Amino acid sequence: MSGYWILILLIFALSWLVSTMLQSKFKKYSKIPLDNGMTGRDVAEKMLYDNGIYDVKITATKGMLTDHYNPVNKTVNLSEAVYHSNSVAAAAVAAHECGHAVQHAHAYGPLTMRSKLVPMVSFASQWVMWILIAGIFAIQATGSTTVLWVGIGLFAMTTLFSFITLPVEINASQRALTWLNSAGITNQTNYPMAKDALKSAAYTYVVAALGSLATLVYYIFIALGSRR
Repeated sequence: MSGYWILILLIFALSWLVSTMLQSKFKKYSKIPLDNGMTGRDVAEKMLYDNGIYDVKITATKGMLTDHYNPVNKTVNLSEAVYHSNSVAAAAVAAHECGHAVQHAHAYGPLTMRSKLVPMVSFASQWVMWILIAGIFAIQATGSTTVLWVGIGLFAMTTLFSFITLPVEINASQRALTWLNSAGITNQTNYPMAKDALKSAAYTYVVAALGSLATLVYYIFIALGSRR
């Protein structure tokens, strides 16, 4: 199991590195204004309009990096720093979230699948750690792995959700970057900055998925090892 712990430490270190890099780049690109002066809200409105989407509302939310698209009530929720800012970073984030709205309008498969999993994953996330802990105690007390396998099943669902999220996020960024370029929102100078910011954000989802998979494998090893 020593190899596993080395892997976990590497993933944690990578996660910290990616998170630090992401914050640094967004801070940097948040200081660089668009030539046209468009705010995050302006960018979101234009991208939705250009894609023929007229039933999605754009709102401002509190907090940092709280930007998200809600397919249930069809809202693009932008953090206040993005909503009001005319920076390259704000444009990239706003376009990315609208990329999800475009996915929803076109019934993009991975987004549809992820949306269907949300209720089950919400339930699993609420109880999974308690069940895994109970499962480990059950092994020590009775030798039974039944409870632990139930926990592993729930955790596997959250891991699957993490991997389904990858193509959803990557595709939203691709849609955003294509539109930012074609619509003339970015130019030859700041387009690479928008691309760099969204690429850094995508890395956080990759690390999260790998971390979830490593943890899942760890609990499977515990369940299998108890049979020896």
